[in-house]
Amino acid sequence: MTGDEDWLIYRGAGEPHDGIDRLPPPPRWREFGGLPLVEPRLGTDGSGGRKLGEQERATTYRADNEVTEIVNAALYLRRPLLVTGKPGTGKSTLAYSIAHELKLGPVLRWPITSRSTLENGLYRYDAVGRLQDAGLRQGSARPLLRTGSGEPAAPPSIGRYIRLGKLGTALLPQERPRVLLIDEIDKSDVDLPNDLLNVFEEGEFEIPELTRLPDDQATVEVMIADGTDRVPIQRGRVRCNAFPVVVLTSNGERDFPPAFLRRCLRVDIRTPNRQQLTDIVAAHLGPEAVTASEDVIDRFLEDRRGGDLANDQLLNAIYLAASGGRPPEETRARLLDALLRPLSQPGQ
Repeated sequence: MTGDEDWLIYRGAGEPHDGIDRLPPPPRWREFGGLPLVEPRLGTDGSGGRKLGEQERATTYRADNEVTEIVNAALYLRRPLLVTGKPGTGKSTLAYSIAHELKLGPVLRWPITSRSTLENGLYRYDAVGRLQDAGLRQGSARPLLRTGSGEPAAPPSIGRYIRLGKLGTALLPQERPRVLLIDEIDKSDVDLPNDLLNVFEEGEFEIPELTRLPDDQATVEVMIADGTDRVPIQRGRVRCNAFPVVVLTSNGERDFPPAFLRRCLRVDIRTPNRQQLTDIVAAHLGPEAVTASEDVIDRFLEDRRGGDLANDQLLNAIYLAASGGRPPEETRARLLDALLRPLSQPGQ
């Protein structure tokens, strides 16, 4: 890549590379660091711990120029990316594409509901489990909980009862940033976007249960969100070294407060045109599927004028048509009607 395109770290082409190493230092107001680095194990299966479905989504995604440019701006500025668009346009898949191409490990996906809170995303403390274990250890009928010398065994570390959430894991001080997908933020309670502001601005949080511990327990190992590995936390403080690549998705079902929006870079993923649809089909099913299914693509484009249709509806229809089965023409027509049924009608 030469000329004006040299600035692109993320290219949206689906091919992994080490471009993240060319990322210049952040603006002074987005510098974090200061804590010892931790490097949790992310998997040894050759895909960085990603599931096969995620791998497929990441490698076949194709970002257009506008999306690619905004993603790179977010990388340079270390800012969250708010991605809006209709259902099925690839908003969530963008996060997997970034993680795959820049080799940043598996995506930390935090699916949002109306019950999601900031604390859910940061960490979970199992106080009940700890209390139960403490009660068992105090019982006289537990000889196995004594050391070889007959002395009572030490109580388990509090770290056994603390697991970082997806947001908390993303904020660990690691050399390379993790990709955090906050999926469907518009489904959240009205307070969650505002609650995220300080974390986005400061890149850190505290675990009060650990900050209150005595000096001889200044470092505690806690569990991470996506695995069995444990990482050391000092004085209950978690602060990122490199701000995570945060992708928030929204279906445009609500407005967000200005204070939240000014901390994000925003991009709208438009419905793909015919050429983009052809590229998507070729990436998933091969160029021969495009040649054999021109009529299905035409039908999809026509039906999309009457209501929202998702890209995977087209892929399902083409796969069924090109999978080798030969249903009668009337059956094929009924199946296409079912597979390409609009998700919504105009005005709804």
